[in-house]
Amino acid sequence: MNTMDAFRRVWLPRIEAEMREWFQQEPAPLRPLYRMMRYHLGWEDLEGRSLDAAKGKRLRPLLTLMTAQAAGADPARALPAAAGVELIHNFSLIHDDIEDRSPTRRHRPTLWSLLGEAQAINAGDAMFAIAHLALLRLRQTGLPPESVLDAMHIFDDTCLRLTEGQFLDMDFETRLDVDLEDYLFMIAGKTAALIATAAELGAIVAQSPYRHAYRTFGHELGISFQIEDDILGIWGEEALTGKSATGDILTRKKTLPVLYALAQPGPAGDQLRAYYAREAPLTPADLPPILELLAELGARDYAREQGRLHAQAALDALVSTQGDPQTLEMLSVLVKALIDRAS
Repeated sequence: MNTMDAFRRVWLPRIEAEMREWFQQEPAPLRPLYRMMRYHLGWEDLEGRSLDAAKGKRLRPLLTLMTAQAAGADPARALPAAAGVELIHNFSLIHDDIEDRSPTRRHRPTLWSLLGEAQAINAGDAMFAIAHLALLRLRQTGLPPESVLDAMHIFDDTCLRLTEGQFLDMDFETRLDVDLEDYLFMIAGKTAALIATAAELGAIVAQSPYRHAYRTFGHELGISFQIEDDILGIWGEEALTGKSATGDILTRKKTLPVLYALAQPGPAGDQLRAYYAREAPLTPADLPPILELLAELGARDYAREQGRLHAQAALDALVSTQGDPQTLEMLSVLVKALIDRAS
């Protein structure tokens, strides 16, 4: 077992336990609401039967614990922050699924597709509030009040950035004037903000003077992570991702490979721009020619290279933290694993 696997084996159950404390012994009339949240988190079915469904990678809370350890703290002290980060991530997923009309997540039907948009919104809103309460348990760890306030400030700022990023992501679908700079600004909010915060919260718990270097590490990792997701959103296998492959094309999402290809001159670029400018919706019949055009324009190779550049920037920031060498090595392994998901 490598160091990363050993860390996961020790700390994932403790993260789950920290989160579960907020979803127990609710009043009977509220059981359907909490059951919805437990369903989304992979703990129960909608009848309340216990199960062990896919829960995602729990990347963000693990990152919080790892950066806390790298910066010199006992990871246990960062568990409230880790729980808050994972819950706010799942709040955003519940709402994103509604807005993106996603029928499945993690190989299961999404909440809104089973129970309707209104109640799924309620479940997401409840999880948003619980995430904040979970983070506030940092007060019980001996962390100075001003540091708890710092943590809450960046947490709330991150929630705003997530919402702004999602707005832009959806707004870009109907616009033809989006460029690569717009895209990077969008994913800095939609994806990188929470990963950056996950890393910085660990450093805050450790009272590290290098907290901003840890944040830079998380930001660059988040950019790279989203670029890999963009690649998977076009060329990934549904059996591995849990979401429909090529869905990003049908919804005309302005992801990095698409934006790069749309910006290329020549006949192939013109043909691709015609597809994205068409008033009629794109259909599955349009996928093969669009995929051919993306290949001809080198979109996948360009995106891969950009993902690796941001991953290297993350590794460079990590070195500057001067943290625990063994834990920094573990974080480096994590970075390299994340940028190889779309290989």
